Amino acid sequence: MNIREQKYFVPGMHLLVWGLLYIIPLVTITAKPYGGLPAGYFPITNLFHIGIFYLNVYILYPYLLTRKRWWIYVFSLIAIVVISYRVKLFILQFNPAFQLTEENKPVIFFAVMPFLLAGILYRLISDRIRFERLEKEARAQQLSSELKFLRSQISPHFLFNMMTNMVALARQKSDMLEPSLIKLSELLRYMLYESQNSKISIAAEAEHLNNYIALQKLRFDDEVKVTVNINTHDTNRQIEPMLLIPFVENAFKHGMGLVEDAFIAIQLTAKNNALTFNITNNYSGNNSSKDKSSGIGLANVKSRLQLLYRGRHELTVTDRGNIFSVHLKLDLV
Repeated sequence: MNIREQKYFVPGMHLLVWGLLYIIPLVTITAKPYGGLPAGYFPITNLFHIGIFYLNVYILYPYLLTRKRWWIYVFSLIAIVVISYRVKLFILQFNPAFQLTEENKPVIFFAVMPFLLAGILYRLISDRIRFERLEKEARAQQLSSELKFLRSQISPHFLFNMMTNMVALARQKSDMLEPSLIKLSELLRYMLYESQNSKISIAAEAEHLNNYIALQKLRFDDEVKVTVNINTHDTNRQIEPMLLIPFVENAFKHGMGLVEDAFIAIQLTAKNNALTFNITNNYSGNNSSKDKSSGIGLANVKSRLQLLYRGRHELTVTDRGNIFSVHLKLDLV
């Protein structure tokens, strides 16, 4: 329901209910007096009762039904029942045909009570709906703030690791420094601009993933065997930006150093509404690349998965001694 529809929904429901309230007496009650009451008694008194309904809903209930004033509210309802009875008797006495009988007395006295009860139920339901809406809005705002915070952590952490790579190439006076800087500029453009979008196409995410892998391979050359298998041609779905790169970043960070026959195997498959991502690398327990910032990327991506894909993802992290593997499955519906 859009904002325009919401604007007219509540007034429309009120008109529908009160319209039915007026139609029913006209259809069920004939011109013959009911228990000595005039035929027009019900349509006229219903206007009075509707006024009492809104008095209860918008004034008495919100201002008096509190922890300290509830007794005033109960007293007010009792007073309304008595006063409305007296007012109706006062008006009816101007009709010569009216006679107060045991048959019509309960009708005159108790008729206002359903309107008072309806007002209480209306406020209970409407307050509950408003509370749930405010709770959802607060939760959505909180999730948005948490997500922005997590993204703000990922960006400098990612940039720090890339700058470390550039420093290493510069110290080696490597001819790969220039192409590495070009790749880095493409990744920075992605990180600073495209990653600010709430979603990005899986194909675009895969392209930047390939750029990151290529950048790392330029640095490490033949020190690590990297196997990449990416297939994203069978889907046009979107994904949270920079969701997969932290896993690859972690593999390169800890899969290098004192690792014999280092390898990293990456597989990404996206088909229809499902995405499957697997990455495996070997590592050494004496890897000196592990520092205080270790795990920031993985911790953040796990939090983002909980925020954005709660109930729609499977993440399995396995550590078998010197083999580390990650399996991620996303439901993209």
